[in-house]
Amino acid sequence: MDSVKLELLEETLPRDVRQRAQDRAQLRRAREAGGFFARLRLLLLLLGPGILVMIADNDAGGVITYAQTGASYGLGFFIPFLVLMIPVSFVVQEMTVRLGAVTRRGHAEMIFMRYGRFWGTFSAVDLVIANALTLVTEFIGIGAGLAAFGVPLLIGVPLGLAFVLVVTLVGRYRLWERISLYIALLNVVFVPLALLSHPNWSAVARSFGTWHVAGGLTSAFLMLLLANLGTTIAPWMLFFQQSAVVDKGLTPKEMRFGRIDTLIGGIVMGIVAIAIVILAATVMPGAPGAGGLDITQILRSVGQHIGPQAQSLFALGLIEAGLIAAMAITASTSWAAGEALGLKTRSLNARPKEAVPFYLPGVIAAAVAALVVLIPGAPLGYLNILVQVLATVFMPAALLFLLLLVNDREVMGVHVNSLMQNVAAVGIVGLLILMNGAFGASILFPHLIR
Repeated sequence: MDSVKLELLEETLPRDVRQRAQDRAQLRRAREAGGFFARLRLLLLLLGPGILVMIADNDAGGVITYAQTGASYGLGFFIPFLVLMIPVSFVVQEMTVRLGAVTRRGHAEMIFMRYGRFWGTFSAVDLVIANALTLVTEFIGIGAGLAAFGVPLLIGVPLGLAFVLVVTLVGRYRLWERISLYIALLNVVFVPLALLSHPNWSAVARSFGTWHVAGGLTSAFLMLLLANLGTTIAPWMLFFQQSAVVDKGLTPKEMRFGRIDTLIGGIVMGIVAIAIVILAATVMPGAPGAGGLDITQILRSVGQHIGPQAQSLFALGLIEAGLIAAMAITASTSWAAGEALGLKTRSLNARPKEAVPFYLPGVIAAAVAALVVLIPGAPLGYLNILVQVLATVFMPAALLFLLLLVNDREVMGVHVNSLMQNVAAVGIVGLLILMNGAFGASILFPHLIR
């Protein structure tokens, strides 16, 4: 009789609550089972948010930025710099894992709860603007990749938009996550392409000892430096991973699995980013500087130096990068807006007809971004770099809120940041502020920097 009553009670619950409860029950069963294989199954069940956020960070805008970087500055400074970005991104994203697992609430919701409506609204608006701009770069990549297969931009971009919206609106979080992970596998296609380009491995090795900057410190170099940082750590990543951890059902007991998930994603992200820089530096030596390089030039050069099959693989990787990031950023926008608006239903487990206000902000942001890409004569190459730079400008404020939350003992209890975690995180914030200041100075006082 009790089981019948329980089933009847479950039927009265909203679909998103019911699905989340079922997912957590599955995790609990795996958690309670003993033995090596049970732990392995639990790890596989918990894998997802960290890998997705990191690989989605190698988005279409990132692929284009890394290619522009390699073509402009060769096998020098940016290779060891991107290796350094692996632990930087892990330090930042690990804090969101802990915050989500302990509070079981999204990032925007926590800012509203702890710091009030003004700062909550500020952070949500900050994110939505940054997300809308970043989505533009994703559809640039999707359109350019499909164009390499003969699909016109006017058809390719709407096709990409339709795919993103269908996957986001159909099914539930687990299905969305699995589809995203399958697509994300294509991100590694850039690694064999880099190997096929036959780079100068001696020059790659020397870069770690010299950190050489071809052409010296210029405003163009600072702009690309900021762009590379902005495509490695971005505001949407904080909101996405914390909300994904909550939808996933992670608890403090599984935080170590969340860290493993994030570390795997960070390592893959770094390897792929470095591979793209090496590839571009090898097939496009001496190309024009920051922002002037169009993605079609990159595709053409890959085809000329390695072959038409390689060009097709690069285009396929570009489409994947745009799709996976567009899906993640669209979800991030809906999660953050839903939390900011205090919506009762704010989960990818909810049916669209039951949660129109939740899904609408993400849908609108994606649609507007796609329309911007279709504007005739839009400077897409410069726009891509500018968006990555703006992500770096937005990041310090987002990181400061994250730092305040993970050091709040009332919120985190024993899971607050350690001294070393705070030193690393504050150092990252300081680096961002310093680099933003240096770039601003190069614009205001151009005579100081060539």
